[in-house]
Amino acid sequence: MSVSAAGYDLTPLTKAEIDEKAADLTPEERTVLLDHGTEHPFCGTLLDNKQAGVYHCRLCDLPLFSSDSKFDSGTGWPSFFQPFDPEHIRYLEDNSMGMMRTEIRCPRCDSHLGHVFPDGPPPSGQRYCLNSIAMVFRENG
Repeated sequence: MSVSAAGYDLTPLTKAEIDEKAADLTPEERTVLLDHGTEHPFCGTLLDNKQAGVYHCRLCDLPLFSSDSKFDSGTGWPSFFQPFDPEHIRYLEDNSMGMMRTEIRCPRCDSHLGHVFPDGPPPSGQRYCLNSIAMVFRENG
């Protein structure tokens, strides 16, 4: 078993476990999470969320980002300047769409979350650009 510094199990799920968790996803959720799609900008349900809490992976519930690191990037997608725990994000080179980007995925279930760009605010200078549909928000308390 692999455990993150924050104390969460990062052991990759089996295909059977992923299929079981994906059984209740909507077609749009499947397109984003499993087929690496992107929701339309300014349409996500979590874009304007200002509540205190933690954003979790929709498929496996791993904590991904805290509301403390959320900011308004003006891009139309929820944006964060750092992850909940650095080990809770997996990075892959993405050369699709005629550009070079860094895709971010959940390290436990391999769900597509979005992309990270080097144009964010301090202290990290990173902009983690997420699909609302890839996350579930859990309010503090």
